[in-house]
Amino acid sequence: MATIKNVARRAGVSVGTVSNVINGTVAVKGPLRERVEEAIRDLVFHPNHAARSLKSRRSHTLGMVIADITNPFFPLMVRGAEDAALKLGYLLNIFNTDDHVERERTVFGMLRARCVDGVLIAAAPSSDPPTHLRDMMATGVPLVCLDRIPADLPVDSVLVDNVMGAAMCVRHLIAMGHRTIGVISGSPRLQTAQDRVAGYRVALSEVGIPFNPALVREGDFRAESGYLLTKDLCLSSTFPTALFLANGMMGMGALKAIQELGLRCPQDIAIAVFDDVPGADIFRPHLTVVSQPAYQMGYQGTELLIQHIAGKIESKEPVRIVLQPELKIRESTNGARPRTTTGG
Repeated sequence: MATIKNVARRAGVSVGTVSNVINGTVAVKGPLRERVEEAIRDLVFHPNHAARSLKSRRSHTLGMVIADITNPFFPLMVRGAEDAALKLGYLLNIFNTDDHVERERTVFGMLRARCVDGVLIAAAPSSDPPTHLRDMMATGVPLVCLDRIPADLPVDSVLVDNVMGAAMCVRHLIAMGHRTIGVISGSPRLQTAQDRVAGYRVALSEVGIPFNPALVREGDFRAESGYLLTKDLCLSSTFPTALFLANGMMGMGALKAIQELGLRCPQDIAIAVFDDVPGADIFRPHLTVVSQPAYQMGYQGTELLIQHIAGKIESKEPVRIVLQPELKIRESTNGARPRTTTGG
């Protein structure tokens, strides 16, 4: 097995130079760095991370805690985080909580025991104070929240502009002539869900459409809730001509419900969705969505976390990176004007 001395000898440099290339402690540029990297590849050299951890008191591992691995949004975020972590020399340990805060607390206990250098988290819905997150931060382990920020927690975060994205969706429905627009939100215990309902209300108020609580349903960001609540709205006395769903999984559930009810989309009811779903183009009609940059969220969140670990963040205030959504207009809202309705 190759050693760091073998690498130094092959590259014709000192052991210290090899160490600087591996650890990034001192910048090594140009042909010198290229010679070291070529020697590492030729010798299939793998640094002894255990020894490095003892010396630096860092494990070069990160924890990533996500809410629902079955939601295609989160694997995209994980991919971005993993790419950034590997590029910067860190190993990423991924945990799924299934949106259960008790499981999240258990995971955080395991992460503390394993001495990770930092944690990325898309938090589970909870009405309780995030004491397990505060306890982790109190030990000096930095956290970065992705997509979801627990209330009253001064923590770095990377998220999309949820109010803007929701307003973009609903403005589009209004521009298509709709006035009776239902909304299926996520859990009100999540700020993300609250912000998307706020964006819905902003778009209505801009054109003087009164907010009607009868058109609102609270889901849980899962396909089954989109399916059941779409049926509930469509069978109610206040039948909407359009629906805004607060995430892609619920949008897929809504399409299934509409088809089972014998309705046509968009002729009988139009659909606009917050968040794209990879692979959803195999279903018809193709969904109009506000796409959020999940990959970039994971990538930039990891970069921010590692900057904190390296002590490169000077601000004492929480850093918040807000990414912009993009409206993608497709078949589920186009090609038909809304039918008349007696709804409010």
